[in-house]
Amino acid sequence: MGKIKKGIQCSILNCNKPAVKYVSREKLSEAKFASTSEAGKAYLCEEHYKIFKKKIKSIKKLEKWRFMG
Repeated sequence: MGKIKKGIQCSILNCNKPAVKYVSREKLSEAKFASTSEAGKAYLCEEHYKIFKKKIKSIKKLEKWRFMG
């Protein structure tokens, strides 16, 4: 049984919602989120995961453009 199924909370500061996904701490800091996690994984609630996906998508797009040009 994983930590998410056990009911771990979101790793973002001042958020106590249950986590639904986890991401690496490096990716989270790349998207400029303030995390309480010190380990390799950061757990995100549904709301923060949506925001995270949008930020990472734009970062990936910029990286792709940079390497194409």
